Amino acid sequence: MDHPAPARPASRAALLVPVLCWLALIADGYDLFSYGATVPGLLAEPSWGVTPGSAGAVASLALVGVLCGSLVAGTLTDLLGRRRLFVTSIAVFSLAMLACALAPSFGTFAVCRFVAGLGIGGLLPTAVALTSEFAAPGRRSRILGAVLTGPPLGGLLASGVAVATVADGGFRWVYGLGVLPLLLVPVALWLLPESPAFLRARGRTEEADRIAARFGLPAPAAVGTVGRHSPVGALFAGGRGPVTVGIWLVNVCSLLTVFGVSTWLPQIMRTAGYGVSSAIGFLLLYSAGAVVGTLIAATLAERIGAKAMVLTGFAAAAAALLAIATTPPTGLAMALVALAGFGGLGTQNMLNDHVSGYYPAAARATGLGWALGIGRLGAIAGPTYGAAFVGAGSAVAAGCLAFAGPALLGALVMAPLPRRDRATTPGSAPQATPTPAQLEGAA
Repeated sequence: MDHPAPARPASRAALLVPVLCWLALIADGYDLFSYGATVPGLLAEPSWGVTPGSAGAVASLALVGVLCGSLVAGTLTDLLGRRRLFVTSIAVFSLAMLACALAPSFGTFAVCRFVAGLGIGGLLPTAVALTSEFAAPGRRSRILGAVLTGPPLGGLLASGVAVATVADGGFRWVYGLGVLPLLLVPVALWLLPESPAFLRARGRTEEADRIAARFGLPAPAAVGTVGRHSPVGALFAGGRGPVTVGIWLVNVCSLLTVFGVSTWLPQIMRTAGYGVSSAIGFLLLYSAGAVVGTLIAATLAERIGAKAMVLTGFAAAAAALLAIATTPPTGLAMALVALAGFGGLGTQNMLNDHVSGYYPAAARATGLGWALGIGRLGAIAGPTYGAAFVGAGSAVAAGCLAFAGPALLGALVMAPLPRRDRATTPGSAPQATPTPAQLEGAA
């Protein structure tokens, strides 16, 4: 904002940016996870001729869009500012969701999913950066953890809408409702301030100081300070190379499991004999488990460390999927699916925490950005990887075992990795808040 509103009590003003980011990430999660909730409906659409293979390919195409959006977001945010990219990303994925609802063919639908992915990928790094920059320094981890419940909550909402509309034309309603986040655009234009760090880097020092004072923030550091001192080479310096590669592999395993399961879980349960509504309902439970898991893991990580929670999450996901492969009774299956959700997105959030704690301050943002960026390769591969197993004769056992494997591999690779770099001092203060370009080669 060029002219911030008069100062409000910091305790109230401090809620504004996290709440807006949380609402936007709910919309982001709704759009991202709506595809998995509608796969059974797409496969049943008689005029489109969708197969498990083509459905998996479109899911991966959307995630390619997410990756491209994330990478482009870093550059555009430095040029245009957090606020503009935040608003633009919401507009792009909301309009693309409406286009998905109106698509006359599966080919057109696929293109629209790719475009939606661009907006989805652009929003996450911007929202995370804004939340980090506006959160009270002493509560930054908990506030960011709460905001990151947005995507799984959005997935839960998408599943609920799919269950409610499956008898009335199904998937088009799910995508049509995805246009509603456009309502956040005027709200953000009115209320959302620009990052003080970005403003200071552009020479707008007085405005940056006014916004910082309004939100009770310390004086902002200029954007880019970290970037000049944390090149990619720092991730391999001082003997960190093997650990860096291990971290990347763990991220690939984590995101492959998360996006593979969220895409194919309804169809796996459909093959197990459940009706369409019940099968989609399992995805709702998966998202609910992810929400609870993120909150529990964030709290426990403060006591036992993020690495311990990552290992616990991987083990929980693998055990739950192996048990689901035995086609247990409905009540037990519901509990196991929720546990798999706990070990899915909850694990990924704690993995981000671990990565940022491992690297020294000068390489922290670069390390997290590259870990998430490489991890997106797993997210892109997950749906297509799953299609090869779900299309097999014993889809339930094959699909569950297929995704339990990467979770187990992630735990095995994670186990020997150190909790933090020996050069990192536990009490070192974080440096300037990383830009999305550094935070996200990601999402």
